[in-house]
Amino acid sequence: MNYLVFIYGIISFLATLFVTPWLIRYLRRIGLNVKDQNKENKPFVPISGGLAVLFGVMAGLLVFIFYRTFFSTNNIGLVINERNLMLIFAAMISLLIITLIGFLDDLVIDKNKESSAGLRQWQKPILTLTAAIPLMAINAGTTEIALPLLGTIDIGIIYPLILIPIGVIGASNMVNMLAGFNGLEAGMGIVYVGMLGLYAYVNDRYIAALIALVTLGALIAFYFYNKFPAKILAGDSLTYFLGGVIAVIAILGNIERAAIIASIPFFIEFILKARSKFQAKSYGYNVNGKIKSYHDKIYSLPHLLTIKGKYTEKQIVYTFILFELFCSSLIWLI
Repeated sequence: MNYLVFIYGIISFLATLFVTPWLIRYLRRIGLNVKDQNKENKPFVPISGGLAVLFGVMAGLLVFIFYRTFFSTNNIGLVINERNLMLIFAAMISLLIITLIGFLDDLVIDKNKESSAGLRQWQKPILTLTAAIPLMAINAGTTEIALPLLGTIDIGIIYPLILIPIGVIGASNMVNMLAGFNGLEAGMGIVYVGMLGLYAYVNDRYIAALIALVTLGALIAFYFYNKFPAKILAGDSLTYFLGGVIAVIAILGNIERAAIIASIPFFIEFILKARSKFQAKSYGYNVNGKIKSYHDKIYSLPHLLTIKGKYTEKQIVYTFILFELFCSSLIWLI
């Protein structure tokens, strides 16, 4: 194994670690702050941390391309040829577009600063569709996909024209549903991105593994600022970005089955949110350090722990990180 490859993850980590404090100050300066709903005094915290993670990922990928183009003569693993460069740049453009869409969503804040009001529901799938266009344009991925229970299926042109946009739109919007707690989005992201990256590497899907590696490095750095008590909130820019990463890894690595399995918590969240017609809040309010749900029924996965108000925000976040670890581990068994 060439351990030099980990330097790109380290570069992504350091770039995010460097830029996040600057981003926090900038977001405060422009007034992009919302109330941290799960805290007793609801302090104002900057939102849209996905911008920092995107910066780190771009830094790691560009350094990789620069080094492999000008200095490396290694033809083992990921070879920098025209096709692979095209795939990497298409992935970068897709992630850039979807993060900026999330940032636009973060910019629309309620007048009372309670939360980001966001885009209208019908606008989100239309806008996130644009992020799929670079991958569609270069016919990314392969038409043979492996699905749970169904096995390998060759679907031809349906894959780039229909399944790629569905995957990008679905993944970005599903990840966006399960959020609202300090460190939850980044913590769960570290688990499923890391597991999918390892799975891609073991199966010789090196582009997908590379994207997972640099994303993992950026997420770990961001988690230091996003964990309880958060200095910056993830915002839709991060949740959309993470959904885009799941889609990109699945498409470029041809590991759709693994990505679907790792996304089990988001499928469950979608079903629960649908029961409330997508009006329920995942977060709650603070009662003596414990988080109590605003709802008396289970409309979101966190409601399993918040409906009786017995658990702290930290306990809730760690519980779902462990749940994601369990679900992501299933990719090696199913």
